Amino acid sequence: MRYRKLGSSDLEVSEISLGSWLTYSGGVEFEQTRACTDAAFEAGINFFDTANVYGRGAAETAWGEILSGRPRDSYILATKVWGQMSDDPSDRGLSAAQIAKQIDASLERLRTEYVDLYQAHRFDPDVPIEETLEALQRVVESGKARYLGFSEWTTEQLQAALDIAGPDLFVSSQPQYSMIWQAPEAELFPLCDANGISQIVWSPLAQGVLTGKYKPGEEPPSDSRAASSEMNIAMSRLMNDAVLEAVERLRPVADDAGLSMTELALAWVLRRPELASAIIGASRPEQVFANARASGIELTADTLAAVDDALGDVAVKEPTLAPLARAGVTHR
Repeated sequence: MRYRKLGSSDLEVSEISLGSWLTYSGGVEFEQTRACTDAAFEAGINFFDTANVYGRGAAETAWGEILSGRPRDSYILATKVWGQMSDDPSDRGLSAAQIAKQIDASLERLRTEYVDLYQAHRFDPDVPIEETLEALQRVVESGKARYLGFSEWTTEQLQAALDIAGPDLFVSSQPQYSMIWQAPEAELFPLCDANGISQIVWSPLAQGVLTGKYKPGEEPPSDSRAASSEMNIAMSRLMNDAVLEAVERLRPVADDAGLSMTELALAWVLRRPELASAIIGASRPEQVFANARASGIELTADTLAAVDDALGDVAVKEPTLAPLARAGVTHR
């Protein structure tokens, strides 16, 4: 496992990190969560990413029990704040009161006195940005978090924050990024790089599509993510013949490079020096090991060109975000 510096922080994070979005928030049993976490340590993974909203605290609770048995300096722990945490629709967002409430709740569930990285899970257009930034900075000042990051902010939102708080505010950005979703390269990567902010990318395997498990013209396996009714909308953009046919064209590219499809996809995102880590999910230890093997793989120029040819025009390269992410900045 190789390690990279996280932005302007003093943290060295593993190139492959373990996330807990769909798995440890209730998708798999607790013992599977423990087994995958143990496998991560064995593979050299030291960076673990979760969020308060994953299973409304379930993912944090699971890792709190598992990680509390290990020395606190043996892992780097990240969590997030923003999503709705109860049936009360007001129990969400990035107000000062909500951030103060949620960091304490996260620390209690995680059984730790601090997190290494505290991230704004999305941007909150309903709260003055100054209030959000001040509240996040108080979390660091209080010792409850060492560093701050954000996920899926537009460049306009990030620039507004930097104009107010300066370039030392954030050390990390967490966008969706994969061979299929290349949009962050256009604007987000350059702005972050100019301000000492690293990328921690989610869904580098495009919800598993880039592993090659789904075939064009065929129904997805019954035990797969794409077969879940809860994930149909999220995966609809990926589960079409044009994308799946492009993925099939990647198979000989991986074979020629002596790589698995998973290794090719992860090595492709890690080719960018702006990245600190690629977050993977796993429900079985063998998946953790398979993903971890991508660390340190360097793709040749010929392989990268072959990837571009195979993808054709299915790769999204324009900076397009969901309407919520595009919401404007509110000032006092």
